[in-house]
Amino acid sequence: MPKLPKRKSPTMTLSVTTLSQSFVKPSDPTPAETLKLSAIDRVPGLRHMVRSLHVFKHGQNPCEVIREALAKALVHYYPFAGRFIELEGGEVAIDCNGEGAWFVEAMASCSLEDVKYMDYPLVMSKEELLPQASPEFDPLDVPVMLKVTEFTCGGFVVGLISIHTIADGLGAAQFIRAIGDLARGPKPAVNPPILSRDLIPTPPQLPPSPPLVFPSFKLVSFVTDLHPDYISKIKASYFETTGEHCSAFDISTAKAWQARTRAINLDRETPVSVCFFANTRHLLTQEGGFYGNCFYPVTVTATSGVVTSVKILDVVQIVRDAKARLPMEFGRWGRGEFEEDPFTLKFTYDSLFVSDWSRLGFREVDFGWGMPANVVPFSYVDFMAVAIFGAPPVPKKGMRVMTKCVEEEHLQVFQQEMKNLV
Repeated sequence: MPKLPKRKSPTMTLSVTTLSQSFVKPSDPTPAETLKLSAIDRVPGLRHMVRSLHVFKHGQNPCEVIREALAKALVHYYPFAGRFIELEGGEVAIDCNGEGAWFVEAMASCSLEDVKYMDYPLVMSKEELLPQASPEFDPLDVPVMLKVTEFTCGGFVVGLISIHTIADGLGAAQFIRAIGDLARGPKPAVNPPILSRDLIPTPPQLPPSPPLVFPSFKLVSFVTDLHPDYISKIKASYFETTGEHCSAFDISTAKAWQARTRAINLDRETPVSVCFFANTRHLLTQEGGFYGNCFYPVTVTATSGVVTSVKILDVVQIVRDAKARLPMEFGRWGRGEFEEDPFTLKFTYDSLFVSDWSRLGFREVDFGWGMPANVVPFSYVDFMAVAIFGAPPVPKKGMRVMTKCVEEEHLQVFQQEMKNLV
């Protein structure tokens, strides 16, 4: 009997319907004050939106549960319920007025499986799942916005937008973990939040420099995974060669930097750089619980010829040497012992910026139904060549490398170099 042709399924409708949107205020009274920002908070360029999606397979009334937990968390983290304002002289501060965080509830027309748990390549537009501001306010004035979208399978996605000026990645993750803790119990399990920006050094200000130049590159996206076997092999080879340990971050940074340098194919004597933002909480007297910006830009520079021609272990060593200088360089910055501000970054095509999401703590968020199956960051801007490191969706292992760092003419070589794991 001849086989009947398979019946084609109707075209799947992927849509998200907004159910409600409003500001969620702290559940209890909070201090009314104007919070001045630290020297790092005020770094030019940090006043931008950091966007991410957090995918959970299971939930029961997640919109209601997270909304209530958010109101409780804003009591402990009340600056997130405030508004950015400009003081006399142009200095930005936070008006802790308790007006609240923007919160959107939504429903999707499909299951998480239908959209591959938001794995790459994305089946559903990220814009469908990220919170959209109301025309009544400027989103850059609101420290945090959340959107909880329920799917037909019972799972949900939390779309998060935070303004970098109020917190770095570790600080934002600490706040979201506190929401999860309060969704499961009476109080946050994480360290009590530390608000004081006085923990951050305030070095002398240099004379005003020329305005930053923000070029507009035509960068294209590429995502790949470094297999755990490859990472283990490089770690073992590095230890055998040097007697020291290296991390998955060291290897991923070295790999992306070398692959990109080979792809853009500059003159051998041209300096190329990779810059990553190192946590400096451990260099302060109190580190637990601080949720402001507390990082230092570590910039590594070598000639294109060196980066392209040496072995990957040698590039790992260059990265690790730069990391070892962090305490000294951060201390010098805090004492004002610099001629050029290290936080004044240069956005040129010969520079790669690395953002590590693999150890921030977003993977440990639990609203009561388990940790996320996937976390998808979108920390991209057109003027920065960026590589973001994270974990691939559960149950995959290794390091996910999400890039928007080369233009179309260099993409093919970059892809080949990233996939060359010998």
